[in-house]
Amino acid sequence: MKRPVIGVMPLYDEEKESYWMLPSYLKGIVEAGGIPIILPLINDSEAIKQLVESLDGFLLTGGQDVNPELYGERASSLCGKPLLARDTLEEFVIKYALEADKPILGICRGLQILNAVLGGTLYQDIPTQVNEGKTIVHQQEKPYDTPIHAIHIEKNSLLYDLYQQECVLVNSLHHQGIKTLAKSLHCEALAEDGIVEAAFMPGKKFVHALQWHPEYMLEVDEPSRKLFQSFVTHCVKLRKLS
Repeated sequence: MKRPVIGVMPLYDEEKESYWMLPSYLKGIVEAGGIPIILPLINDSEAIKQLVESLDGFLLTGGQDVNPELYGERASSLCGKPLLARDTLEEFVIKYALEADKPILGICRGLQILNAVLGGTLYQDIPTQVNEGKTIVHQQEKPYDTPIHAIHIEKNSLLYDLYQQECVLVNSLHHQGIKTLAKSLHCEALAEDGIVEAAFMPGKKFVHALQWHPEYMLEVDEPSRKLFQSFVTHCVKLRKLS
């Protein structure tokens, strides 16, 4: 049986004008039985549609802040410089993947861009916009495979099936987060300060996104490995049907 081929959103260094990638994103897919392919930054909707049609699933990786214009706001001084080409690529990938009901796994920025594309909004800077700065730490220092704060998981959810607990510890590397959850998404986990930590789209084969970074936890956390396995397994199922 052919292994599923999964499109991975590129990381990009504007200063060096170069693509790059965290190996752990790719490792998570490979060890779960998939073949990762890093996508190019293109804004041709027809070309992106052809890419989506040819692939079995999509990993929305971390990276630059999402352009606030996507959710109807102007950028504040605390919002990082967006990468417009990536926003455009992911907007089309999400649109066409959802239309084809192809699996999507979002990580960190991946949750944020999914929410924004589907009509939700974001906090441009959690420390200054949530509870007058009295939030838990969401942007930790190294080592990144060390959990830093708790999340509370909804029962009857994929995450609960993976962790078998309602409260678990996760790592955290973000300063932006969901303000208003898109109507088509359902909250799957919350941080103790109320920030949405995970969401999924009901009625789809596999559309799940989370705010923490399981790719850094692969060596020390079995549920992180199981999350990648569940994602790739759904991509395998799709390939069997095609």
